[in-house]
Amino acid sequence: MRKFHVKKNDTVVVLSGTEKGKRGRVIRVLRKKQRVIVEGVKMIKRHMRKSQLRPQGEIVEMEGSIHISNVMRADEYDARQARRPKPASAA
Repeated sequence: MRKFHVKKNDTVVVLSGTEKGKRGRVIRVLRKKQRVIVEGVKMIKRHMRKSQLRPQGEIVEMEGSIHISNVMRADEYDARQARRPKPASAA
């Protein structure tokens, strides 16, 4: 198995995609698919069938997965941003 740059409970920043710039905690790392599930990012809705647990059935909102290459640990991201020169304001 490969070793990844993030692990469970790390705080990460999303680098690309529709959720770019969002921060969250890694809930789970899907090693075979090279994806991570980040808390509060890429929310999807699942329609749940009627069951004893959910007698009416319901729509459940849960986190989707993001490819591991699209996230970076927050401390590394902040250090990188601190090194970047400030953009000159156009006057």
